[in-house]
Amino acid sequence: MISRRRAAQAAVAAAAAGVTGSLTVAKASASASAGGGGALDAPTGRFAHGLGPVRRTRTDVLDIAYHDVGPARGEPVILLHGWPFSPVGSFAEVAPALARRGYRCYLPYLRGHGQTRFLRDGTLRSGQQAALGADLVAFMDSLRLPWALFAGYDWGGRAGDVAAALWPERCTGLVSVNGYLIQNLAVAQEPLAPAREEGYWYFFYFLTERGRSGLLRDREGLARVVWRRNSPEWRFTEAEFAEAAALWTNPDYVDVVIHSYRHRLAAAPGDPRYAELERRLLGRPKIAVPTVTLDGQADGVIPPTDGSGYAAHFSGSWAHHVVHDAGHNLPQEQPRAFVDAILEVDAMR
Repeated sequence: MISRRRAAQAAVAAAAAGVTGSLTVAKASASASAGGGGALDAPTGRFAHGLGPVRRTRTDVLDIAYHDVGPARGEPVILLHGWPFSPVGSFAEVAPALARRGYRCYLPYLRGHGQTRFLRDGTLRSGQQAALGADLVAFMDSLRLPWALFAGYDWGGRAGDVAAALWPERCTGLVSVNGYLIQNLAVAQEPLAPAREEGYWYFFYFLTERGRSGLLRDREGLARVVWRRNSPEWRFTEAEFAEAAALWTNPDYVDVVIHSYRHRLAAAPGDPRYAELERRLLGRPKIAVPTVTLDGQADGVIPPTDGSGYAAHFSGSWAHHVVHDAGHNLPQEQPRAFVDAILEVDAMR
């Protein structure tokens, strides 16, 4: 039976999403009415491994491509990929494993990736953190998902963290690789230790027009360097790389990536539509929903820790684990550990 707190959250979320009629208390029933609301991508009809066809749904800003996997009445989980990776590769084993356990998984393609498109030419191709978090909630609204468990890494983990912090009533639990990922833009110009800055080399490369030209000229070459450096023990296949590379032909890919890193280092203004959200994020809001954080023991860009450095940002139930033989793309490298983290956080509720 759902808790009174959970029922109240559902009612608030449903009202925000514009769900009409009475809301059944059982989460599975709400998920069933929400799931499968997107249209099939008729021009391609492409199936991605066991993830089903590419579907599409519209928000106020984007036409979002996504997959959904699992029983229609299952508990909703949104799996959020990072850069420069793919939801198909990252969650090819995670999503079917969760579906077998009765979860309904949604795998959206981030703005600037794959078949996700902006609706209007005049929209700033922003990659800022507030935009990613807002996209996640707008995606849920478009599918009439009152709530979901968020699980992601890198850009996707940041989207989940932002949405969990600012819209906690929409989030039943959070799995976040590399801990608390909300950027502290107030100290964007403060240097880190040189060893840490070395791993962020592409941040500084993208600050320059040389970097923009380099990304535009050789998206695959740059991504290959990132994959190898950020996950030095991962032996990915050429087929896995080629699958992800297909996403980077998106016409907005370069603009979104460049803006993301320039905004992160306070070198580019954000989209005014997200100004209030960014103002709230400057306060480094705590995340109150049940959370499991993961660090990859072999992460080449963010060294693993015991989690104590960001524990204070999680005010609800929280657990932390270091995953051996995993780098930055943790769910693709160690899918079982990622699935276990989702099951763990779901049990915390």
